[in-house]
Amino acid sequence: MAEEYKTSSAENPLNVINVYDLEKEAANVIPAGGYGYISSGAADLYTIQENIKAFNHKLVAPRVLQDIAFPPDVSTTFWGDKLTSPIIMAPVAAHKLANTQGEAATAKGVSRYGTIFTISSFASETYEAQAAQANGQPQWFQLYQSKDDNVTRQMLDVAKKNGAKAIVLTADATVGGYREADKRNGFTFPVGLPIVPYQDGVDQTMDNVYKSAKQALSPRDVAFIKDYSGLPVFVKGVQTAEDTELAIAAGADGIWVSNHGGRQLDGGVASFDALQVVAKANRKRVPIVFDSGVRRGMHVFKALASGADLVAIGRPVIYGLALGGSQGVEAVFKELENELLIAMQLTGSHNIEEVKATNLIDNRFAD
Repeated sequence: MAEEYKTSSAENPLNVINVYDLEKEAANVIPAGGYGYISSGAADLYTIQENIKAFNHKLVAPRVLQDIAFPPDVSTTFWGDKLTSPIIMAPVAAHKLANTQGEAATAKGVSRYGTIFTISSFASETYEAQAAQANGQPQWFQLYQSKDDNVTRQMLDVAKKNGAKAIVLTADATVGGYREADKRNGFTFPVGLPIVPYQDGVDQTMDNVYKSAKQALSPRDVAFIKDYSGLPVFVKGVQTAEDTELAIAAGADGIWVSNHGGRQLDGGVASFDALQVVAKANRKRVPIVFDSGVRRGMHVFKALASGADLVAIGRPVIYGLALGGSQGVEAVFKELENELLIAMQLTGSHNIEEVKATNLIDNRFAD
């Protein structure tokens, strides 16, 4: 790590009231460049804001006399793995920007919680160090594909050797979004990116890191990754009905609805609105993972009721990491789970399958 970059080394219990508070508090312990990279988004920040506001486009109806003893059953099973809840860890680059313990601490906290940890190609820790914290919990590998197929094979070999159970091909970040916070801060990565052989990362801008990966992604790449790895493949960044069909036709085993947390195309559709379009086009042919804008247990509830099978969170976990290390990470998951449990109880949902079957109501007053 660059000597001048002094970030948090916290490892302590964390009392989470809500994750919005964590974002504000994390600004006090993460250096400005790193915090700007983590927290900000593309251009005018329209899409990053709409990601959160869009959940108000749908409402839920409270139910009574549903014979539910608190707490309801928030657990779920996905591809044979029993998870504490349907809330999983999204891939996020360079956790050492937030805490010197990096991804090893994040993986430890996620494992203790009991859910899926998605390892980023652009992690600031080795694959082995992260996988060592799995403790029996499933981990997936998010792939930024190399321009050289042999290098991609090398990365997939490492993932498989260390127990990856799925590959997540990120398809919506072939270049970096126009992120003004990074430009104002003159941000370059002060930490290495040891998983990708094609990019060291140190002193590189985010856009240079992205451009070092393959830009000309096509359906052939989905087939190539699936055939070589022998693992299920998610296509991440799907936001339209057309791309849903394209990904499934290419052999994708799952769709990951995401607009990269509003970090890529400003003025794009909110991820929650895109989820409803994708779910309709998917017709339950393959599982759907959803991310972007999730800040409340009710957001998780509404995403599940709109067609998601799993809901991934990113920034809130990184803020928890900055403020409390692995214990902070676990605390963030537990807080969102607690909010989800309350929402389930008050809507008459005994379990996650009943949440998925909930009919949401259009909010005619939403902007």
